[in-house]
Amino acid sequence: MKIQTKKETSAKRKLGVMFYLKRDWQLYALIAIPLLFIIVFKLLPLLGLSIAFLDYNPILGFSDSPFIGFSVFKEIFTSREFLIALRNTLVLNVFDLICGFPMPIILAILLTEITCGWYKKLTQTLLYLPHFLSWVIIAGIAYQLFAPSTGIINVMMGTHIPFLTEKWHWAVMYILSAVWQSMGWGTIIYLAAITGINGDLYEAASIDGAGRWKKIWHVTLPGMKPTIVVMLIMALGRLMGSNFERVNVLSNTSVKDFSEVIATYVYRVGLESNRFNISTAVGLFQSVVGLILVLASDKVAKALDEGGLV
Repeated sequence: MKIQTKKETSAKRKLGVMFYLKRDWQLYALIAIPLLFIIVFKLLPLLGLSIAFLDYNPILGFSDSPFIGFSVFKEIFTSREFLIALRNTLVLNVFDLICGFPMPIILAILLTEITCGWYKKLTQTLLYLPHFLSWVIIAGIAYQLFAPSTGIINVMMGTHIPFLTEKWHWAVMYILSAVWQSMGWGTIIYLAAITGINGDLYEAASIDGAGRWKKIWHVTLPGMKPTIVVMLIMALGRLMGSNFERVNVLSNTSVKDFSEVIATYVYRVGLESNRFNISTAVGLFQSVVGLILVLASDKVAKALDEGGLV
């Protein structure tokens, strides 16, 4: 093994940036397009955050629109409509997390226990398919199944359960539809984590007399723990977010008390009413809270010695 001397190290440092650009220009060329994409669509739009502090007029632009400070934020946080939307967003997202987060983990473990090759592939394909359906199609399926009078479920049971028109029934249907749509696709990363577990651990567990369930509990789940922690931290960062398409196509006036979330509030109050400063301020608020949740959960995970994002 060749040991670099101080003279060689200092010589490499003196080569400068241009040396490495000429030597590895192919690699820099490959990264140029993704980097340009990030700059144009991720970094430059951050300049638009100034709208939250302006009485913004598209005709006047950023520079000529009058500065109004934090008055928009005061208006938002004293608005009853926003507080209702915030409450609904948090409640629905928490139940989404509770019901939806464990399902990909359970499914990934069950899939690894299937020994029949063709059946395993068929099951995975069927589980992945809902991810590729738009929420418009999923809403159409939901209305065909759960309509109070003509839905297949009510017709077969001979009942008139208001799955779509009563707020509590609607909330259950709303959460379960998201679990069904996302649980199959979410198994991919957990299957990769299970694949990375050392097979010798399973052999050692078998020698010790461990059955299938004990192998899952003492080998599979501990091997998946770092991945589970990272995915949980990222999921906590999305607690303030909401999918406008999902809420918009599944909601109706009968369940407005539960279906009014931040995404629909921004669309209705911020965009339809041309209050662009309100929509920007709400988006900034969501991003800041999401960042705080990610950093806090990451710190807690590291404090408990459970790993983290970095």
